Amino acid sequence: MIPPAWRETAWAVLAGAVAITVALVVHRLLFGILRKVARGSGSSTDDVLVRRLVRPSRYAFIALALVLAAREIPALEMAWEKIAGFVMPAIVGWLALAVMHAFIHAMTVRADITVADNRQARRKRTRLAIFSRIGTAIIIFVTVGLMLLSIPGVRDIGVTLMASAGLAGLAVGAAAQPALKSLIAGLQMAITEPISIDDVVIVAGEWGRIEDIKTTYVVVRIWDERRLVVPTTKFLEEPFENWTKKNAQLLGSVMLYVDPATDVGPIRAEFERQIAVHPLFDKRVQNVQVTDLTPSAMEVRLLLSAGNSQELWDLRVAIRESMMDWLRREMPEQIASQRIQPTRPLRIEGALAEG
Repeated sequence: MIPPAWRETAWAVLAGAVAITVALVVHRLLFGILRKVARGSGSSTDDVLVRRLVRPSRYAFIALALVLAAREIPALEMAWEKIAGFVMPAIVGWLALAVMHAFIHAMTVRADITVADNRQARRKRTRLAIFSRIGTAIIIFVTVGLMLLSIPGVRDIGVTLMASAGLAGLAVGAAAQPALKSLIAGLQMAITEPISIDDVVIVAGEWGRIEDIKTTYVVVRIWDERRLVVPTTKFLEEPFENWTKKNAQLLGSVMLYVDPATDVGPIRAEFERQIAVHPLFDKRVQNVQVTDLTPSAMEVRLLLSAGNSQELWDLRVAIRESMMDWLRREMPEQIASQRIQPTRPLRIEGALAEG
């Protein structure tokens, strides 16, 4: 004869297996329908949300099925009560993370930074990235805390340590000061926006683009594909150059050094002809000025503008090369060079006659 305790355990195991099976079947059918609805909609947000919620919702369905089954089976109810305090916070936290990440991903996709005027999109992506990391840290912290509180031993230890929490709090606060400082700096960057994703900056003497903004550090992609990792606080406490803070348009200059006696008119006319037809010129600023003069050379500055820093660099290089080619062809004698001015000739014959 089967003992009553074994019989109750068997019924609990059987009821739990049936509940889990039913939960998995219902979950599969429901999300099959949701996938078809999401594919039929014109927005990609639905697809992202469904894809992110598949795994955590599966375990949520299982937990719900076990709760319903436990109401009818006392042995299953006793077993569930022992793990519910640990499992439920984990599932709820997982669901919260999935919903938040789905929302962040959908909003990030909508913020397209591949267009020419992408300032607002880059600002939105920056805020989303920072708030996503802060929100993730908060959700994980709360979830782990609730899970630990469900363990009686941990809860009792926590209550015992409350008496000495003053000194411990001071010690932990002092030890965590750098981390808290970086966390607050990350939140401050999201609000004040000194930098955004894909901004062009000069920091620590390096030119590059903001590739990623973490809670405690920023990744700058240098022009030669290196990555410069900069603490977040550096962008709040030290000066740096941001070439795309308001917009991507920039001014640049090309310096030519010619003979002091050179007529600037032909140079100005040739520059205006070349810059007018160049595809990288944004038609905003073009100017020719003599900015310096020495006994050996005259400095001529060609001022020009472009839509962004990369285009400006390419435009400056192209104009410098083409203008120097024109000077070599049309005015080679006017290119600045070191000259030795002949002195007054000596009258050797007369000197020898007098001697």
